[in-house]
Order: sequence, then structure tokens, then C-alpha cells
Amino acid sequence: MASTLNPSVLLVIALAPLVGAILAGLFGRAIGRAGAHTVTIAGVALSCALSTWVLLQVLGGAHYDGNVYTWMQVGDLQMNVGFLIDSLSALMMVVVTFVSLCVHIYTIGYMADDPGYQRFFSYISLFTFSMLMLVMSNNMLQLFFGWEAVGLVSYLLIGFWHTRPSAVFANMKAFIVNRVGDFGFILGIGLVLSYTGSLHYADIFAKAPALANLTFPGTRWALVTVIAICLFIGAMGKSAQFPLHVWLPDSMEGPTPISALIHAATMVTAGIFMVSRMSPLFELSDTALSFVMIIGSITALFMGFLGVVQNDIKRVIAYSTLSQLGYMTVALGASAYQVAIFHLMTHAFFKALLFLAAGSVIIGMHHDQDIRHMGGLRKYMPVTWLTFLIGTLALCGTPFFSGFYSKDSIIDAVSSSHLAGAGFATFAVTASVFVTALYSFRLYFLVFHGEERFRHVDHGHGHGHGHDDHHAVHEPHESPFVVTLPLVLLAVPSALVGYFTIQPLLFGTYFQGAIFVNPAHPAMADLAAHFHGPVDMALASLTTLPLWLAIAGGVVAWYGYLVNPKLPAAVSRMFRPLHAVLNHKYYIDWINEHGIAAGTRLLGNGLWKGADAGLIDGFLVNGTARAVGMAAYLIRQLQTGFIYYYALAMIGGVVVFMWLYVPGKLLSGWFIR
Repeated sequence: MASTLNPSVLLVIALAPLVGAILAGLFGRAIGRAGAHTVTIAGVALSCALSTWVLLQVLGGAHYDGNVYTWMQVGDLQMNVGFLIDSLSALMMVVVTFVSLCVHIYTIGYMADDPGYQRFFSYISLFTFSMLMLVMSNNMLQLFFGWEAVGLVSYLLIGFWHTRPSAVFANMKAFIVNRVGDFGFILGIGLVLSYTGSLHYADIFAKAPALANLTFPGTRWALVTVIAICLFIGAMGKSAQFPLHVWLPDSMEGPTPISALIHAATMVTAGIFMVSRMSPLFELSDTALSFVMIIGSITALFMGFLGVVQNDIKRVIAYSTLSQLGYMTVALGASAYQVAIFHLMTHAFFKALLFLAAGSVIIGMHHDQDIRHMGGLRKYMPVTWLTFLIGTLALCGTPFFSGFYSKDSIIDAVSSSHLAGAGFATFAVTASVFVTALYSFRLYFLVFHGEERFRHVDHGHGHGHGHDDHHAVHEPHESPFVVTLPLVLLAVPSALVGYFTIQPLLFGTYFQGAIFVNPAHPAMADLAAHFHGPVDMALASLTTLPLWLAIAGGVVAWYGYLVNPKLPAAVSRMFRPLHAVLNHKYYIDWINEHGIAAGTRLLGNGLWKGADAGLIDGFLVNGTARAVGMAAYLIRQLQTGFIYYYALAMIGGVVVFMWLYVPGKLLSGWFIR
């Protein structure tokens, strides 16, 4: 097999979705609805097929690192568009394009009645292009382009229904919060460029050991620690880590297909990918790794708690995404980058499955998203029920399902870490197993089992949260084939991909050369020492704490929401203050909107009125003008037009001059004479 890849093929992979987006966006009216979804699906399908072919070539030893276009050259600095295709980027390309293809097909059914049909297909195809440019880049400039492009398109997609104030607020919130993270990201890129003189990954990684010996100017901080933390702040925004997580639940205001695409394979995984790509830098700073681990553990545990009290079907899954992103981040902090990418892959399949299945439920419920209005849908929506159950089992870490292999590997990896914060992280990811099972099976039981509560709901009071409210009593129904087909396609890898890929991805040589791990960090070595195959791993879990915590979470959900439905309300009353904290999402939104935002407005008003209007305009500009005017007024008083006045002024001036500059003895002698 060839040792290098064809750059023309790589260009087609990246640009095919862009061509589809342009055709659907600019010529949507001319080609119609069928034309719009045909060109975009064809573009993404071509990218998916070629990405799979590239992955097979990479498995055979192929590699590519080259530039295809030079955008600008400033001195010795070249700014290029180029591709780095190794095992990490090839895997990401397949995951991104496959999930995107499923979402494109699903969208035909979900958005069938929406007037913005062509525009939506253009946006999601553009989103796919942006993510491909990000994961295929071989330099930090192109990485930043893809990084910002997915942020921009997510803004357009979250606010797709722009006539709804909540959607406009949500997309603005996502945009602003991501700008906070991106500020740290651009600072990290600037520091890398300043100290290495290059934006190309290979050059940066070659000079990384030299960075470890430098300190940040004016401090005792290690330079590489500052760089790594700045880069990770960018990841905190894109991958929704505490406290920059607040935009992700509100992104549910967008249509369900984009919820699946954002949460599963594109935007939120960008930060996980970036940190993995930058592993040669992060591995030089234990401080940065500890920071990453602690942030991830907080997100994994405390965002999971919020999923327990949500009643919107999409928001429950959204908080699940936050928690699972926390798991991936913990793995990054434990130097188990391979495990983080492994969980990214398995999570992409089962989370896309859960979101698309939730969208199918929403269609069947005529766009009512409140799980308190559902129940007993199993017999009405059998395909949706079965695929949703597969996704739930994978999410909860059921043995032999994909999520089990990746989640258990994360728990084992962090327990092997010796970094500061590893103890808390171990507790957080272990306790999160119970929480995940609790909110997942709560959602499952309330939607598909128990009483058919939709028969007793007064839809005239606006309980639905979707874009299309139906006020008549309705009978749930299974979704059309174009919606259920992607569910089946995603259910297969959600169940099986972990079993077949754990050996090569984690304990083989697949990521060799793409990810660097410091030998002083033992997590991956310890995992390898205790791994004896996927079957033995699943059987050994029967005696481990995480599995029994997952079972306990499922049993508690079964008892509380099927056997004794009054129990949750009683527990809520008993722990009313805690329930209020969870309902208000730890008051972080309130702090942001009333604390930080108010403080920012106060600071802005102070800078405007005090610095701009008062100091600059009032004192420097207007004050200077007034001073010049006063000086001119005084000088005008001297210009009387009388000759004797000028003569007197001249004599006075001569006297003063002689007094100041003529030697004292000479002057006194002259007066005596």
C-alpha cells in the first residue's frame, strides 16, 4: 500500500460538503427541496466513502503531511492550507462524515414541513466542511479557521428558527461564551508562534522540549504550562467544560438534527481532538494536566446531576453530553488520550442515536418535548423504542456495548494516575456512573413505559416546546423510514464498535506517531497490563463497583418512575433547597446574567463616562481646547494697540532680563553709580 496519500483525494473529502452547501444555499430556490438535499447528501456521502478509504490506507501505513496552498508569507513565517492525515485525523474524518451523513438523511423527514429546508441543508453541510478542515489541518492557523467556522455555523443553526426569541438568545449565548474560550485559545496560539516561530505542527512539536526549559516572562510559571492552559481554555468553550458549559443546554433551541450533529461528532468534540493533537505540549506540564483533569471531573459529576431534574427530552440528553465530555476531559488529564478519543468515537454513535431517536419521539408526539406528557410509546414506536434502548444501554456502560469499553477504560485510567486531583477525579467519574444510569433510565421509562400520559394532557396551554404546536388530541405514531433508517445505522456501531476496536485503538500501535505520552504518566501502561481481551473485560466488570452503580441507578429509576411514581415528588419536597439549586442550574446563568453581565455593564459605563467622556473627551480633548482658548484670551489682552503700552512692556522686560541674567555684583554696582 502507498506510503503517502493523494492530496487531490483529501481536497475532495474537505471540499465536497462545501460544494453541496454552496449549491443548496445560493441556488436552493432553483434546485428545489429535492435538489438541496440531494447535492448535500451526495457531497457528505462522497466525503464519508473517501474518508473510509483513507482510513484503510492509514491502517496500511500511509501518511500525509503537506501544504496545498500558501495563503501568506511574512518574513520566514508561512501561513498555509495543508493536511496532516495520520491515525488520529483519519479516525475523526470517518466519525464526522458518517454521523453527518446519518443526520443529513434524517433531516429529510424531520424538516419536511419547514420553510427553511434548503437553508438548513446548506448550514449542516457547511458545518461538516468546517469540522473536516479542523481535524485535517496540519497547522494552527487552519485549525483556528475550522475552530471559528464551526462556532459561526453553530450560531446560525442554533438560531435557525430566528423568529423565536429563545432561539435568538441561545445562539447569541453560544457565540459569546465561545468567544471567551477562544480568547484563551488565540493567546495560546500566539505564545506558540512567538516562541517557536512556526504554526506548523511538526515544527512546534520538534521545539516542544525547548519550551519546557523556559518561564513565562516576569513570572516563575513554566511557559509550556501557560501555553497548555490557554489552549485548554479554548477547549473549555468548544467542548463545554465548567464553567463555560452554559451555552450547550440552550443549544437545544435549534432543530433536533443539529443538536445531534453538534453534540455527537462536530463542535463539542473539537476541544477533545485539539488537546489530543497537542499532546506533545500537554505532556510537558503536570500542572496543566491536573487542571484539565479537575475541570473534567467537575463537569462529569455536577452536570450529570442536572440531567436528573430536566423534563425536556432533548435537555436531558444535552446534560448527558456535558457529563460525557467531562469523562473525555478527565481521560485527557490522566494522559489517556487514546481512551479519550475512543470514548469520543463511541459517544458520537450512541449520542447521535439518542438525539435522533428523541427527534423521532418528538415527531410522533407532534412536537411535544415534555417527557411528563409521554409514556407507553413502546407499542406505538417500536423501531424508535429499540434503538433508543440500545443508545441508553451504551450510554450507561452496559457490558459488551460500546460505551462500556470506553467509560470503564476512563475510570481505570484515572485511578492509575498520580497527578494532583486524581483522587477527586476517580470519585467523580465513578459516582457519575450511578447518576448517568439514573437520568438515562428515568428518561427511558417516562417516555416508553408506564401510563400513556399524553391522553390526559391539555395541549391548549402550550406545553409543547417544539416549533410546531398541535393542540388537538393526537395518537403517537412511528416515524417514516427516512427517519428510522439513520437510527438503525447508528444503533449498530453503538452496540458493537467498542468490542471490535478497543484492542487496536488502546493497546495496539494505531495511535503511534499521532499521540505522545510521557513515560512518567503510567495510565495507558497500567491499562494494557490488566487488559486480556474484550470478553474478559466485560466478564470481569460483573464484580466491579461501576457496573453495580449503573444497575443501582437503573433500579432506582425503575422504582421511582414506574413502581412508585409519587416517590420523586416526595424526595423533591424533602430536599427542596437542593432541588431548587439543581432547577436553577447552580445559579450559574443568574451569576452570568446578573452578576458578571451587570459588572461588565458597570465597568463599561465607567469606562465610557469616566475614561472616554470624562478623561479623553472632557479633559484631554475638550480640556486642551479650553486651555488653548484661555491662553489665547490672555494673549489678546496684551494686544492693546497703544505704542506707550508696548514701550512700557519692553522696558519691563529688559529690567526682568537684567535682574535674572546680569551678575548680581555688576547690577548692584551699576545702580550705585
